[in-house]
Amino acid sequence: MPELFLELFSEEIPARMQAGAAADLARLLGAALAPLSPAGVRTFHGPRRIAFRAEVAAEVAAASSIERGPRVSAPEQALAGFLRKHGAAREQLREDDGYWVLEKRAAAVAAATLIAGALPPLLRRFPWPKSMRWGGTSGFTWVRPLRRIVCLLDGAVVPFDLHDGADDGHGLAASNLTEGHRFHAPHAFAVTSAAGWADGLARHRVLVAAGERRQRIAQGIASEAAARGLTVVDDPGLLDEVAGLVEWPVPLLGRIDPAFMDLPGEVMQVSMRVNQRYFALRDAAGRAAPWFGFVANIEAEDGGAAIVAGNERVLRARFADARHFWDLDRRTRLADRVPALDAITFHAKLGSQGARVRRLRRLAGEIAVHVGADPALADRAATLVKADLVTGMVGEFPELQGVMGSYYARHDHEPAPVAEAVREHYAPKGPNDTPPAVPVSVAVALADKLDQLAGFFAVGEKPTGSGDPYALRRAALGIIRIIREGGLRLRLTGLIDAAGAGFAADGISPRPADELLEFIVERLRVQLRGEGARHDVLDAVFAIGRDDDLTRLLARARAVADLLGTEDGANLLAAYRRADSIVQIEAQRDGHEYATVDPDRLDAEEERAVFAANRALSARTRAALAEEGFAAAAAGMAQLRAPLDAFFDRVTVNADRPDLRRNRLALLREVREHLRQLADFSKIQG
Repeated sequence: MPELFLELFSEEIPARMQAGAAADLARLLGAALAPLSPAGVRTFHGPRRIAFRAEVAAEVAAASSIERGPRVSAPEQALAGFLRKHGAAREQLREDDGYWVLEKRAAAVAAATLIAGALPPLLRRFPWPKSMRWGGTSGFTWVRPLRRIVCLLDGAVVPFDLHDGADDGHGLAASNLTEGHRFHAPHAFAVTSAAGWADGLARHRVLVAAGERRQRIAQGIASEAAARGLTVVDDPGLLDEVAGLVEWPVPLLGRIDPAFMDLPGEVMQVSMRVNQRYFALRDAAGRAAPWFGFVANIEAEDGGAAIVAGNERVLRARFADARHFWDLDRRTRLADRVPALDAITFHAKLGSQGARVRRLRRLAGEIAVHVGADPALADRAATLVKADLVTGMVGEFPELQGVMGSYYARHDHEPAPVAEAVREHYAPKGPNDTPPAVPVSVAVALADKLDQLAGFFAVGEKPTGSGDPYALRRAALGIIRIIREGGLRLRLTGLIDAAGAGFAADGISPRPADELLEFIVERLRVQLRGEGARHDVLDAVFAIGRDDDLTRLLARARAVADLLGTEDGANLLAAYRRADSIVQIEAQRDGHEYATVDPDRLDAEEERAVFAANRALSARTRAALAEEGFAAAAAGMAQLRAPLDAFFDRVTVNADRPDLRRNRLALLREVREHLRQLADFSKIQG
């Protein structure tokens, strides 16, 4: 199959848009070229180009089809509509069995013809997040000025341009010419294939694969750091961004002025990352090292000495700004900043940060008694957690919320658990972040997340589809992780009600606790699914009582999952389903269920065995569940497997005698209700 290659060469594309643009290009071309059955698709993206490569059919084969229209006797308007729909004339129709019929014939279309016709409108509507016009009066837009288009089919140029009526499309037309590195090899050169393009650009100091650029950056900086006994702070996001800023990565290291090494390590790292896209380094003890890594886009004749010196000079200026905020912020006690939070809006419908702090104090105090925290320390921490929002450092670097509050709290000689809670109350922020474990931190972190959820649910700002502007799913997952990883025993309904009461005191009507509990449990389902666990088991357990103690809920779910993983459990599930199905069908037929078993009417030995085993085991199950002995309850239930198997093998439930039938249905219902003490097995899938 011929190879189609397309390169769109422009001025520098923002790094954050490159991967998405390459994906959009593949998606749009896949749809536009579907008749050519594209295969072996590969995309490329970088600072000045996005590209697409695929194998396509040489042509779209000729085809014919028969379209049946309205009846011959139909009104003229119906026939006219049919002709308009298919772009046909009346002379092309023929009659067939009382209907008008159109035979459509499509001639073969060469791949080059289809491509040349599809690309101009596709490029004109390309979905960049932001686009710009440049030069002249053309209406054609691109993320940055588009300079060249390479479009080749089997090595030959596919001729098309972006001319559209009076709009000349900046005079852009397809060719076989691309350009190399802006400084090392800025001249144009011809290409004939995707492989030749990649090899040619490599000779002209451009690496076209983002992954290759990323790897060269990571390995280069790590190697330079290792030579000095240092390691690089892991930062995948920064690696991806820098790989989108350079075409020919040259990793380098620079020194940090010793005068700034007393700044908090987080301040140094964030300042370097946000302002300069520098990589932070650590020494063998894990402390901030007096070095930084960065990436140049050229191979300098002096080995990069002048580039390093220039970046060191820039960093000194950045750190001088950071020191200004650091010194200025510490002149005012963190506690003295709390009143200023009344002037900071948390959300237009939820009031100020000051009002939020007052809610957090009440809620953290209530949670504290359940997690073993000192209520006075939880109250003090909740008072201070948002105070760093009005500091200069957090104003400059919002990423340092909580971190700076912790430093300032320590500077003010606040108790260590208070300072740590200020730092950790946002945690966990993501899957790789560790949840707080110290009781005061746990109390404040849970209060923060419950207040966030209760507030936004109260004002109707719940997540919809993939949209979650207030990170409520992350807050729910944070609550789950704190509880799961800490093995906490909390009744969430009561805490949700307490969070809602804080809003009620502020004149905001809270939502029912069950609604928010269901949202949290749904996040737990998602988490379990991501772990490869059986989320249907969680549904089966939650369905019998909407347990709001997540630790107990998960313990019960584990016991059910373990039971179902055994042969006895699998057979017991089958028996449950059979019993449940029979009881439901017969109850619908009779208009009611038979609830009471008459032991004197147990006719067969097998039904007497089921009755005796079920009554004995049911009592044991109740006792085990009362002590939260879920594994013991599950093990006891497994003993029903053998008598139930024998019952279904040898006993006819719908017996001819009505009294036997009623009694056997009541027996099966009793078995079902016994098993439902542990879980609603009807929710189990598969």
